[in-house]
Amino acid sequence: MRSQKRKKKKWLKVTSIILLVLIIGAGAYAYTVYNSFKNAANTMHEQVDRQSGKRDTAVSFKNKDPFTVLMLGVDERQGDKGRSDTMIVLAVNPNNKSVKMLSIPRDTRTQIVGKGTEDKINHAYAFGGVPMAMDTVENFLDIPIDYYMKVNMEGFKDIVDAVGGIKVQNNLDFTQDKIHFAKGDLKLNGTEALAYTRMRKQDPNGDFGRQGRQRQIIQGVIKEGASVSSLANYSDIFAALGKNVKTNIAFDDLMDLQKNYKAAGSNIQQMEIKETGTKINKIYYGIVSAEEKQRVQSELKTQLELK
Repeated sequence: MRSQKRKKKKWLKVTSIILLVLIIGAGAYAYTVYNSFKNAANTMHEQVDRQSGKRDTAVSFKNKDPFTVLMLGVDERQGDKGRSDTMIVLAVNPNNKSVKMLSIPRDTRTQIVGKGTEDKINHAYAFGGVPMAMDTVENFLDIPIDYYMKVNMEGFKDIVDAVGGIKVQNNLDFTQDKIHFAKGDLKLNGTEALAYTRMRKQDPNGDFGRQGRQRQIIQGVIKEGASVSSLANYSDIFAALGKNVKTNIAFDDLMDLQKNYKAAGSNIQQMEIKETGTKINKIYYGIVSAEEKQRVQSELKTQLELK
């Protein structure tokens, strides 16, 4: 009996030691991941010199306030800051646990705030960088634009590769940049994903079809990046983000976001703004009617709990 008790105590002791080692090891791993994420977040952080004219008080992530992010996909070339070929507004509400995602067609004609002219909305970034792009979109949608996230589209492929590729459901057979995309479920690497988002001329839905593919890629990256299997690639993921993404969301705010807004990120609802194509002085523009603009603005204001 005493011998059996000694054996039980011995195995209990051994098991306890193993568990302790695993906990310490997991803690050390978590600490390493935390530090890598913090370094990437600090590299990505780039403050913008502007203040929203549509906010009386600043957004508080600790209080779970609804907020917006303007995502800018920019083709940056040497000696040229480029244009924002992709403009997506995310309206995040942790209270109803959802995100509204609106893609703004790049040819949309609107007032360029700070320039005093009407032009294609994607020209705002070319004229005045991130601040003018945020001001212009804020005026166009009549909602506060609280934060921005600028992604270098040439480097976006590095992010897709870092998460191990993404899966999409393709509903159109086409070829872009010498890559053939068949209908059905596809697994794309970074180069393929970039080509997938760039096609619009072969799409009967034009820029709207292109926007849908862009949303697929973004949602695919979010899904794969949040998966357990991606933990093994965390250093590559954070390095790719730090190199290719800029945002005015600070590290501490990102931690509060992860804590308080996680449920909203799993429920992304797509919005669409309808336009009529026309030419003015031989230049193509997308014209949004007053009624359509009002519809989109109302939906976003409801999502943001604005009066």
